Amino acid sequence: MTDTTKHDISTLNGLIATTIDSVNGYTEAAKDSESSRFNSIFVSRAAERKQVASKLQQQVAALGGNAEDDGTLLAGAHRVLLNLKAAVTGQDDQAIVDEVERGEDHIKAKYEDALADNDVSPTTKAVIQEAYTSVRRGHDEMRDIKHAMHSN
Repeated sequence: MTDTTKHDISTLNGLIATTIDSVNGYTEAAKDSESSRFNSIFVSRAAERKQVASKLQQQVAALGGNAEDDGTLLAGAHRVLLNLKAAVTGQDDQAIVDEVERGEDHIKAKYEDALADNDVSPTTKAVIQEAYTSVRRGHDEMRDIKHAMHSN
């Protein structure tokens, strides 16, 4: 296995873990949301992110690697903190959207870093770019919802 292939697998696995964190975040947000409108958005985004993670996992397998199938430890700790905060303060949809949007900033930055990495092969970069299109759409939707909620 070449160094480029190893680097591609490592980069993809990092994105897979972050994307799985996003799936879990949207799933939690859907459980906590008071609004059926937001609930359906969160459920839809979670499903879309599962597909993104699956495509990245397929690329890792195609490269001969073992694909990540779990989120990051840091995200697990973050979810525990969020759940604790929710139990203490009670969650409203604005707080949930704010938190989801913060997560979207994080995942968008991870994908942008991967796309800027000149050591990633063109084939893998194309897979990342396709996944980023979905991530960017989700980020922009949450950003717009957050700004609309804060301007009311």
